[in-house]
Amino acid sequence: MPLSIFGFQALWSPFFILSTIVLIAMYFFITIKKRHLFEGSQALSKKEASAFVIAIGLLYIVKGSPVDLIGHILFSVHMAQMALLLMLIPPLFITGIPIWIWRKVVDNRFIKPMFRFFTKPLLALIVFSGLFSFYHIPVIFDVVKQNEIYHSLFTLILFISSILLWWPIMNKLEGEHQVHGLSKIGYIIGSAILITPACALIIFADQPMYATYTSGEAWLKAMELCVPASVLSGLTLSGPELFTSMPAIEDQQLGGVIMKMIQEVIYGVILAMVFFQWYRSEQDNAEEITNKALLDRQAFAANK
Repeated sequence: MPLSIFGFQALWSPFFILSTIVLIAMYFFITIKKRHLFEGSQALSKKEASAFVIAIGLLYIVKGSPVDLIGHILFSVHMAQMALLLMLIPPLFITGIPIWIWRKVVDNRFIKPMFRFFTKPLLALIVFSGLFSFYHIPVIFDVVKQNEIYHSLFTLILFISSILLWWPIMNKLEGEHQVHGLSKIGYIIGSAILITPACALIIFADQPMYATYTSGEAWLKAMELCVPASVLSGLTLSGPELFTSMPAIEDQQLGGVIMKMIQEVIYGVILAMVFFQWYRSEQDNAEEITNKALLDRQAFAANK
């Protein structure tokens, strides 16, 4: 059965398109035309502009394009959505917003205490991993997927927690929590390890776990999140099997594999970048490091 039966609004989310266009326009207006209003502002770089536009473009693809509709039919597509939303878009978003705007935001007296607390590296790691695992508990997942308010709220909380997770290794603001050098590698590996149990549970389950992808009634309720109720009421649908021949258990297992694969690719790229940045820093400061080591050794010998 073709997806076109759900209509243009469900497939392309025109209001979401308009919102992304307005958001990008506001970004360039603030960072170019109004940057003089920010203390210490600098000219917008191509890297920042590109990262922000790509992040917003990916956000539309994930949550506004037909991919979002298909994600309500195939669990594997849903997991690809989550991987991009939580593991690729946040670092691009952090990179795309200039430092001087971030400074204005995080220095706000209402935001600063909470932001400083939740961006502590270990806490950010635990909170994100906990929320991710909690979300994929079947009873929680099915309740969230069938309620628009719960779904929007939990998705927003997960996205914010992913920004807090990436903040210590991506931000360049002085005075903010940062993970330096090879510690970044340990931080990234730790994140990968902590969400592995949730992915493993999904991959190695011997039966479908989520009613919103197996029960016709629960599935139709979940479809209301992206398809107008007036459209659904005029259709006779029994379940996602009308749109796919893939068995639910295979779709579920594929979803876990896709999530883990996308995570490994993104984390692998970040790890490579971190390693080469550390290596270049070591090479550029080799003489200074050697001199410091000699001085420390001489001081140790003198105190013996």
